Amino acid sequence: MVVLPVVKLATLALKTACKPIANRLKKEAGYHPKFRNFIISIAQANHRFTTKVQRRIYGHATDVAIRPLNEEKAVQAAADLLGEFFVFSVAGAAVIFEVQRSSRSEARKEELRKQEIQEIKTRNEELAREIELLAQKVEELGQLARGRGLTGILNFRHTHAGEDRKSI
Repeated sequence: MVVLPVVKLATLALKTACKPIANRLKKEAGYHPKFRNFIISIAQANHRFTTKVQRRIYGHATDVAIRPLNEEKAVQAAADLLGEFFVFSVAGAAVIFEVQRSSRSEARKEELRKQEIQEIKTRNEELAREIELLAQKVEELGQLARGRGLTGILNFRHTHAGEDRKSI
């Protein structure tokens, strides 16, 4: 199938396009004072969380005070976190878009299948009615033939042939 390589290529192109934007966000994050303080607080919270998780994983004491990152490391960590968040959010949006597109496509296909099944059912009903009509005509012909007897059956063709000649 061609879809899988195209999706991989599109994902790679999307990630490649997002990297410069993420780097720009990282660079700008350090310049604005309010935003800088905001991302430093996010970086410190992230640092505390990851340190506690690592301590629990390795079986170390978790009630020990955690030293905060210095300001430059916090800005760098937050900028990296922000850049990665941007890249993953764009990739996630692309995945969500693809899933929705695929589900809409499947819904259209299912609707076409339902229509085809309905057409087949309708045609089947028409054929059943036609078979029933033909069965009635055969029954009528059988009754006519029984009414005339054996000579009526043998002369049946001649009678209709004679009627056809009279109508000409």
